Amino acid sequence: MGDDELSTCCGYMGKVLKIDLTKQTFEEFPWSDADRERTIGGKIMAADILYHHIKPGMTAFDEDNWVVITTGPLTGCGTPSTSRFNISTISPLTGIVTSSNSGGDFGLMLKRCGYDGCIITGKSENPIRLHITEDNVEFIDATDLWGMECTPAQEKLPKKTGKLVIGPAGENKVLFAAVLSGERCSGRGGVGAVFGDKKLKAVTAKGFKHPVIADEENLRKLNKKWSAKMKNHPLTGRQLPVLGTAGLVSPMQARGLLATKNFFTGRFEGFDKVSGETLAEEKLTRNSGCTTCVMQCTRRVLVDEKDVKGPELETLGLLGPNIMNDNLDAIIKWNFEIDELGMDAISTAGTLAFAMELQEKGLFDSGLEFGKIDNISEMLHKIAHREGAGDELANGTRKMAEKFGGMEFAIQSKGMELSAYEPRKAVGQGLGYATSNRGGCHLNAGYLVFIEGLGLDIDSLTPNGKGALCVMFQNLMEAVSASGTCLFTSYPVFPGYVFDNPNAPITKVVTAAMPHLGPVVKLMNKYGMVLQLNIPLIPHPKAVHYATGMRMNLGKFLIAGERGYNTERVSNIILGQKPGADTLPKRLTDTLQDENNPMTKVPLDVMLKSYYANRTWENGVPLRKRLKTLKIDMPSYEAYPYD
Repeated sequence: MGDDELSTCCGYMGKVLKIDLTKQTFEEFPWSDADRERTIGGKIMAADILYHHIKPGMTAFDEDNWVVITTGPLTGCGTPSTSRFNISTISPLTGIVTSSNSGGDFGLMLKRCGYDGCIITGKSENPIRLHITEDNVEFIDATDLWGMECTPAQEKLPKKTGKLVIGPAGENKVLFAAVLSGERCSGRGGVGAVFGDKKLKAVTAKGFKHPVIADEENLRKLNKKWSAKMKNHPLTGRQLPVLGTAGLVSPMQARGLLATKNFFTGRFEGFDKVSGETLAEEKLTRNSGCTTCVMQCTRRVLVDEKDVKGPELETLGLLGPNIMNDNLDAIIKWNFEIDELGMDAISTAGTLAFAMELQEKGLFDSGLEFGKIDNISEMLHKIAHREGAGDELANGTRKMAEKFGGMEFAIQSKGMELSAYEPRKAVGQGLGYATSNRGGCHLNAGYLVFIEGLGLDIDSLTPNGKGALCVMFQNLMEAVSASGTCLFTSYPVFPGYVFDNPNAPITKVVTAAMPHLGPVVKLMNKYGMVLQLNIPLIPHPKAVHYATGMRMNLGKFLIAGERGYNTERVSNIILGQKPGADTLPKRLTDTLQDENNPMTKVPLDVMLKSYYANRTWENGVPLRKRLKTLKIDMPSYEAYPYD
């Protein structure tokens, strides 16, 4: 296929399915070749679909709120770690657009049914499940599944299908309820609550189609090199397979990045008892991972003599140090319970920590206390079933703060609880938390903590260059996610040599120079289309090109990421997000983590000026001239009253 040709037969399946739960009908949703090239797929595709549908005043539990499930062009194409799929909708937790990325088999099987994506609309009167095949959608009564936890419900579903399911938390519209696919979790933003509101208990998919590859030979060669590179890289080939993300607990402790006592500080005396090393030495049964993954980063552990998915970094950190707990067995048990109940572990744990501090300060009596673990399991079930104090916790940190006080230590951004990285020792990560479109997410944030001590070791306290770097990393990760690829595949963007040789002259030069590259990175952010090249360290654009036949290079890839980020932001504003929404709680911006070091707080205002200049935004609002450059359809002035 020539460079200028584009075919829906290559990489993509060429169809998007739209299902109406109210009418119990289905049809094909129009999605053109131009749409595919403009959005790539995944979360950018979903963002675009939602952008053209949402209206001012629309809420998560409106009948007309759409759930958009999308795959990427690399899904099912043999590329390493490409079993990912995305679920986007209006979040009940934040009130704005959320996107939740997950592994599991559902995305692969949806594509084998002949669909690049699936839109679910309307509401069912009674519990229902969907079964998607190559030429049909069945609407099946799910009364027998309603009330079940996630594993028992999935065991009742047809074998050898891709599965999505919610637990009791989704049924009871807990605002941070999750959707599970096997053991993999679409957790953030409360997508499970939207399923529950629609009375949608489960979705299964089974098909046998495969995408046609535009340049099979070159893609196969690239995939082989890519897999080898990931296996040989110190992060994706050693750290993640050996310790998983849990291996970050110890380096985070060393650098003061480990959220402790509701982000009061960044170090915990008993961290070693809940570290990745301890998990591997004492509790690990085996490794596992997503389909097509070469890293196999999932920890396997025993709960009641059953082999299950173990806790990752976020669960270890937020249910360990952040609630002043050093009991690893308890965390393993809670992690399993949270998954079975169908909740987001990050928001669940963050809300528990906030409730503990409210208790400590006499603002709300939940019975939860820092360091007290004997009532946590009971509270998890109360949250999922909205019973007693659990009914309040089910609304998340921000809503609790609005009702009971404590907003200055409510550790959230835009209503979403922060992940386990304490940003006062990695201020670029703090900027990312504040500007993330879906709220307090470390990945949508751009994950600058990776270069601020957990990968590279650039100055983690300086604001210099962080605005430009944050924009670039956000755009890159947006595009990587859209391709259908695990975000861990972007780790090798930095050569393994710099991680294995932190004291080498070249490593020191790189880390010292990066904070001063802001002007250069700003030009790259603004004129990304000039990057008409591909580099081996970022193989994703070339893989998309070989799979689809679309002309794709690093510049177009980054522009697509920027287009996605701006589309999400404009959608959020249409839904009611006001200028100035890019904030963090005062504990992180006004209070020093280290009282002897005036640099140990997040200088958010300083970094935001640079960030907005790099994005061509004013106070968090994309300017119409940049939207026009990015070829984003102009919203009406009534919906978007900003110039």
